[in-house]
Amino acid sequence: MKPSQLAVAIYAVLTFASGALVGVVGHRLYSASDVRAKSSPPRTPEDYRRRYVDEMRTRLKLSDSQLTDLNVILDSTRDRFRQLREKERPEVKIIQDEQVQRIRAMLDTTQRAEYEKMREEREKRMRERKDKEGHEKR
Repeated sequence: MKPSQLAVAIYAVLTFASGALVGVVGHRLYSASDVRAKSSPPRTPEDYRRRYVDEMRTRLKLSDSQLTDLNVILDSTRDRFRQLREKERPEVKIIQDEQVQRIRAMLDTTQRAEYEKMREEREKRMRERKDKEGHEKR
């Protein structure tokens, strides 16, 4: 039995349409962009602490006196880390200054001028970030 010309035409159109559909879906999947969450401001150390204390309180079912003790422990630890960073700061500064001097020594005059410009821009960004963080904490 010989298929009619109409049936052959329908099969050809269906084959073409399904190929086009597969191509469109494949292209859409291939070129899909990442979905990103809405940009939120960076979390502060206080945010992390609050979440940690909340988790400790709920999961461990801490009493009020235990919460007070936990906060004392966290305060003490924070202070000890702050003291450690303060003690290390002069050594870190010496190492950073040595790095800058060594980089300056390897550069020619033009490169050195651009390097100084880069350093100033970086320091400005760091100051602005610190100022912004300082305003957010208030």
